[in-house]
Amino acid sequence: MRIATWNVNSLRTRIDRVEAFLDRHDVDVLAIQETKAREDQLPLMGLQAKGYDVAAVGYNQWNGVALVSRVGLEDVEVGFPGMPGFGEESAVEARAIGATCGGVRIWSLYIPNGRKPDDPHYVYKLDWLARLREAASPWLDGQTALVGDWNVCPTDEDVFDVKQFARSTHVTPPERAAFQAFLDDGYADVVRPHCPGPDVYTYWDYYRQRFERNRGLRIDFVLGSPAFADRVTGAFIDTDERDPAQGTGAPSDHAPVVVDLD
Repeated sequence: MRIATWNVNSLRTRIDRVEAFLDRHDVDVLAIQETKAREDQLPLMGLQAKGYDVAAVGYNQWNGVALVSRVGLEDVEVGFPGMPGFGEESAVEARAIGATCGGVRIWSLYIPNGRKPDDPHYVYKLDWLARLREAASPWLDGQTALVGDWNVCPTDEDVFDVKQFARSTHVTPPERAAFQAFLDDGYADVVRPHCPGPDVYTYWDYYRQRFERNRGLRIDFVLGSPAFADRVTGAFIDTDERDPAQGTGAPSDHAPVVVDLD
């Protein structure tokens, strides 16, 4: 079975690329982040015609997550237990959706960005990760994959120049500790053994030719429970999907991450 995760930065804008990506790599399950639309606004007919079922959640033009599967889509769950909201009214955002696909429990996750270390959104990010960890701890006993845009660079090797991020999110000790906590609990970064660094990234900003100069960040991950990790036979990052010279239309600023199971 082949599983992929991809922050598409608007599914409506990137639908042609998504459909071509699924065909080119024969993907069974795709977890999508930043769909940027309500479910009724998503262009799903092409995916469904290819034999994929889709579960999605989105409330406005921000955030939004989805799961696209041709190996089953059962027990769909929008949001995880205890998932916090943001703002004065603590509004719940469309940042997590889970389902069982081909016997594997897969969560498409879009972790809050944090904005700045002194911003309330940063506190929200840390709380969100802590609540996710609490919810995900019991899932370690099964075949579980926590996949998506984590908005964290776990090590200095995961950012092109850590000095440029000295006053930024993604690299602060609390964020890194929150990510490491999942690994300490027993989840494994199943992609890294197959895509060793340095200079291996999943995100490149649009400006200053960041992609062409490979000035990127590694912030998109597949964390697997022990039973899931034991089945992984390979993984790769499809950087062609970030290349403006490849494909149809403008690319997302993220590249898809692909994992193969036996």
